[in-house]
Amino acid sequence: MVQPRKPAVRLVKAPVPDYVLRVELKYIKPAIWRRIIVPGSIRLGKLHVVLLLAMGWDGGHLHEFVFGETNYGEPDDFGFQSPPMLNEARVTLAKALGGLKSFTYIYDYGDNWQHRIKVEKALVPDPDMHRPLCLDGQYACPPEDVGGVPGYADFLEAITDPTHVEHEHFLEWSGGSFDLAAFDLLLANQRLSEVKF
Repeated sequence: MVQPRKPAVRLVKAPVPDYVLRVELKYIKPAIWRRIIVPGSIRLGKLHVVLLLAMGWDGGHLHEFVFGETNYGEPDDFGFQSPPMLNEARVTLAKALGGLKSFTYIYDYGDNWQHRIKVEKALVPDPDMHRPLCLDGQYACPPEDVGGVPGYADFLEAITDPTHVEHEHFLEWSGGSFDLAAFDLLLANQRLSEVKF
């Protein structure tokens, strides 16, 4: 007797979600943060660009991502980095997360700007999403090369006190003005429109 043939089993991959991420500079009060949405399929090298544009950084410094015990970035050609760094161009956000709910993005090793990035939501992927989107945010990004968290504190103290000995120097250095409360959602999304998926 001939046995009926069983239908072939097909494995279907679950779609890679889109993520709502809250990006916050560590060690600064009041908190400087952005809420963005990106596809889980975004490669970390492109996520780096998204983070620069959403936060307001210029992008002239080295960076890295830290997911648990694994570091991603632009590995140097000689392998002198410690801990070893995996190539950010070869891994997607979804793969790097691997179930984690948060990770760290470090920008500018001199100033050591550490960003805590929390996954707030995983969404059904939107096939019409062709660029990242900033949903919300608060406060202006610190000026580049201000000296990290301690330098930024000194900078804010000087520019908010007209009698401070460094007031005029820091005002001139920052281009004549700095508004801590400034965050322009429209401008953030205009910058992000440069990034296509």
